[in-house]
Amino acid sequence: MKKTYQFNFIQYDDLSHAPQDIQDLMQLAKEAREDAYAPYSNFLVGAALRDSEGNVYTGNNQENAAYPSGLCAERVAIYHAAAINPNAIFTDLAVTVRSPNKKIDYPTSPCGACRQSLVEYESRQKSGIRIHFMGETGPLVEVSSIKDLLPFLFDSSSLL
Repeated sequence: MKKTYQFNFIQYDDLSHAPQDIQDLMQLAKEAREDAYAPYSNFLVGAALRDSEGNVYTGNNQENAAYPSGLCAERVAIYHAAAINPNAIFTDLAVTVRSPNKKIDYPTSPCGACRQSLVEYESRQKSGIRIHFMGETGPLVEVSSIKDLLPFLFDSSSLL
């Protein structure tokens, strides 16, 4: 039996075509991106996470000479948010990247580790988190849930 997987997404030609609340959230992600600590990869990532109360939590990637010890912007933002507001319901995550080495004008989505972390929070709150991602410039992509980016997900239902 052959099965296919399809998902829906929205793509805006650039940030100015997105709804104003997403433009505002992405602006905060851009500001966070500029404070990233990325001396090894020179790949700056910023994230801004909004909860259902309108609170926004930002994060940026934090690298370490012992590479596995660093942390991505998305996880910095969501772990920070959950630490200070453990009962928050997260609604939107904006992610943007920039490199001083080359122009990134295409949408860059969360990495696998960040996707898995987002699965945990969506499972915990029993609702999706809209994810909006872009490069430094260019199109912006929106998906309604991490399930769109990680369809065969692993969550607590996979455990005993």
